[in-house]
Amino acid sequence: MNPKTLHDLYRHGVGLLQNTPQSVLEAKVLLLRAALLSEEDFFAAPNTPFSPKTEAFFLRLVEKRKEGVPLSYLTGTREFWSILLRVSPSVLIPRPETEILVEKVLELASRDRETILDVGTGSGNIAIALAKELPRARIFATDISLRALNVARRNASLHKLRQVDFLRSDLFSAFRGTGLRFDFIVSNPPYVSKRDWEGLPAEIRNFEPRRALLAGDSGLELIRRLVRRAGTFLRPGGYLIFEIGDGQRDDVLALFGRRWTEIETAWDLAGHPRVITARRA
Repeated sequence: MNPKTLHDLYRHGVGLLQNTPQSVLEAKVLLLRAALLSEEDFFAAPNTPFSPKTEAFFLRLVEKRKEGVPLSYLTGTREFWSILLRVSPSVLIPRPETEILVEKVLELASRDRETILDVGTGSGNIAIALAKELPRARIFATDISLRALNVARRNASLHKLRQVDFLRSDLFSAFRGTGLRFDFIVSNPPYVSKRDWEGLPAEIRNFEPRRALLAGDSGLELIRRLVRRAGTFLRPGGYLIFEIGDGQRDDVLALFGRRWTEIETAWDLAGHPRVITARRA
């Protein structure tokens, strides 16, 4: 095929991606990225000629997609909570099920001047969604990865959010001795076990940051530390809200002792236990 117009190049991309389940959609997304066009511009003038530079960039993106590189890393963006975020291979790609965690905070928040800590912020998706919805809240977002924090800071800047403070921290290490206590501690921690790691899709296992996914032999190592230490940094009556993996609910619930009350589970659309909420007594 010798494509001459944007539509020709798009159809060529669909053919190259024929073994990708969403080849029609992904070819369009990659073409818009390569040509620096909006969807409206493309549909308004599909017979526009393209430059050799656009073609070369598009074909390079298509080849990377065929190799399994996630679409969001190729476009550099991902939508979460109807907010467009920048992403890179330094951060986990935000998933729709994590929006359940945001919904739970909004359900419980007084919408006054809450203090919220997002542990392991990654792209900043949870902290930024909460900052948009709770403009009076003071939000701290931490990560052990400096590269992830750079991505998160950029996202907050893009959306002109100034009430989020980004800090490097291993769980709560940045807050020891500060006296800070939070109304909410939220987290999407690593929770994949070594046993389950090899069963993940290659697109996740080979390209997304291992550190943000893998959590030791059982998958509960980080969650166990989170539950054990969170009470120290919560105000009385404050909430710990975090995401869990498939099959972990019973083991996670067993981690909570007498200092916790109102322990609840929220399910995702696939019917899996996904988010745990617990209140400090």
